[in-house]
Amino acid sequence: MLDDPGADAATVVTSLRDIARINRTFGNAAVAARALRPWWAGEPRGGVMSLLDVGTGLGDIPRAVAALAATDGVRLNLIGVERHAAAARAAAGPDLAALLAEGEALPFADGAVDLVLCAKLLHHLPGERGVRLLRELDRVAARAVLLLDLRRSPVAAAGIWVASFLMRFHPVTRRDAVISVFRGFTPAELRRTCAAAGVNATVRGHVGYCLTAAWAARPRGAVAAPTPA
Repeated sequence: MLDDPGADAATVVTSLRDIARINRTFGNAAVAARALRPWWAGEPRGGVMSLLDVGTGLGDIPRAVAALAATDGVRLNLIGVERHAAAARAAAGPDLAALLAEGEALPFADGAVDLVLCAKLLHHLPGERGVRLLRELDRVAARAVLLLDLRRSPVAAAGIWVASFLMRFHPVTRRDAVISVFRGFTPAELRRTCAAAGVNATVRGHVGYCLTAAWAARPRGAVAAPTPA
């Protein structure tokens, strides 16, 4: 349902609230924050950096990242990108600027933002579309990119199905969450996708059946490697 930009606005926001609860309960937001921490570790206290979150949902993950950065004395200026107008409106706030755009065609100049985050979006974009997304994330990043997605597992699918009843998720969330797990990746698959996009990513597994792929942004003017035939 969340792949449809014309989906019912109220259902979209309700489902995204459920997803934010998943991110918090199963540690996905904390994983993203910890994985990005090394990229601001060298900043002096009082430093300011920009963070772009592509497919931001309600903005819960970038806000968790910003909260951790604040404990290190670094302020993150948050920008969220969504394809759903309702999601962008729900995510926007004094601490996060939200705009409508497609992840495969971001309205930013090369190297326009320090850090780029993309959580649980890649599995929605199979094949060449996913490769284009990764290249766009790399293009607009000045320092680093962090991709977070799901590790495919029947155990995880069964777990989220049971949890969805215990946590009283909307029926749409319940269905979409299970579909998303089965659209997830193995570590090897995620490495291959990153390699196809020409990025040298470090892929790691984490609690909560999630994977991260992190890489330093390509120096400006460098050309991505071609997609393997």
